[in-house]
Amino acid sequence: MSIPLGHGFWRPSVLRENPRLKTRDGLPARGQSEGTAASSAGPHAHKNTSPATSGPGRKPDRREDHLSMFEDRSYKRTFYSAPQSVTSLVAAFLEPAITVLTFIAANWYIDEPITRPELTLCLLVFALTFPGRNRFRDNLIAAGVDIVSSWVMLVGILALCGYATRSINYFEEQALIYWFFITPFLQWAAVWAGRKIVRRQAARPEMRRSAIVVGAGPLGVKVARALTESRDQGIDFIGYFDDRTDDRVHENASQQRLGTLKDVADYIRTHGIREVFITLPLGSQPRILELLEQVQGTTASLYFVPDVFGISIIQGRLQDMNGVPVVGICETPFTGTNELVKRVSDIVLASLIIVLISPILLVLAMGVKLSSPGPVIFRQRRNGLDGDEIVVYKFRSMRAQDNGPVVRQATKGDPRITRFGAFIRRTSLDELPQFFNVLQGRMSIVGPRPHAVAHNEEYRRLIKAYMVRHKVKPGITGWAQVNGHRGETDTIEKMQARVEYDLEYLRNWSLGLDLQIIVRTIRLVFFDRNAY
Repeated sequence: MSIPLGHGFWRPSVLRENPRLKTRDGLPARGQSEGTAASSAGPHAHKNTSPATSGPGRKPDRREDHLSMFEDRSYKRTFYSAPQSVTSLVAAFLEPAITVLTFIAANWYIDEPITRPELTLCLLVFALTFPGRNRFRDNLIAAGVDIVSSWVMLVGILALCGYATRSINYFEEQALIYWFFITPFLQWAAVWAGRKIVRRQAARPEMRRSAIVVGAGPLGVKVARALTESRDQGIDFIGYFDDRTDDRVHENASQQRLGTLKDVADYIRTHGIREVFITLPLGSQPRILELLEQVQGTTASLYFVPDVFGISIIQGRLQDMNGVPVVGICETPFTGTNELVKRVSDIVLASLIIVLISPILLVLAMGVKLSSPGPVIFRQRRNGLDGDEIVVYKFRSMRAQDNGPVVRQATKGDPRITRFGAFIRRTSLDELPQFFNVLQGRMSIVGPRPHAVAHNEEYRRLIKAYMVRHKVKPGITGWAQVNGHRGETDTIEKMQARVEYDLEYLRNWSLGLDLQIIVRTIRLVFFDRNAY
């Protein structure tokens, strides 16, 4: 779901139009002859009345034709991505550089020469850690935890690859130990030093920027709080402007109201305001346009803040569609390279897992066959991506299976469940055939769990935004399941909590989050007691 924004918020009044021609500060418009311009200047002006340049039947000037063609077909982009900050650029190279240089220094310290294997590892590490995260504005404790966890995960992956390929024997063990313990400390020290430098720069008087907020409502107060809470942004919040009186504005803004909207332009000029944040509702468009006309004569930077806090945003983003700015409100996280990364990781992991568990699949199939008569694999009808119906595989765990318009959820002590079926349901082993669904492209390893079609039709009418979870492929495991929402959903509240976790997954998806969910799922297989 996307909302196009019009171009009416900013209308520079440089071109003065008159019914006969457009001029720029009294000069002839491009593609217009001096004679035509003179004819509009009055009866005493010099006139060029040649048939080629005047009269109703004259041929259009070729230059005018060319200009019209280019103006009509030109692509004018409205919104651009913000340029990368200097601190982000430094952080992008700082973390990989520290990691590589520490490895080289560790080898140098023990008099170990840098040969081809060491250089190969340096290139691999640089590629895996670039770009580094900008942690200069993070809390030092949180930054330390993030550095250590990321470093342990990276070293674990490298150690696994080195053990599998037997290439770990090419490196000196003592150098690897030094590298493992010193690198996260140096990265944290770099973050600490970077925070000091950023704050010192922001505190310099010439780096400070004064800002005002237009609109003293709840949104304006949120913007002002965001400006004042961060010390290293270099912004000094001055106050609010609003046409309402002090008793009608937000209680936290009444003491800092500086005037009405008509006073904004004069205040900017007299007090050297650098930034203006407009938080008026879209319903106030005439007032916004009038305000923009007034502040065009200043050098202040203008920012419009839309009120989206009352909307459940899923992957909100700003796009430029052939010059039309479009705000995405509800979108799938798997577009562009994200879609490619998700699909490749699904194929690689599912293929590897199937190879590793193939003996277990054979044993489970024999157990299902011996436990009760019927097929080994039960094919369930589920809703997949975009709500389309798909077929999902599971090991059969019941004597009788519901797959029609009415589906009864399994309950604790359900008589339909066989003794072997209770075991594979409790350990989630009945879900293992769904890795073949992943290879087919019907499912992902991680995603919202698919519900029966009959349950979807019921809950979509009872739970707000229930079907938004179908903007991604269903998963074998999900964020809701590793947070305790696994098993029977016998109340609306339980299903609503599960849906809320599913939507949180859509908002915050990353490959790291997928890996975290997989690791937590493995732990739950052995210790969870909510499934039956």
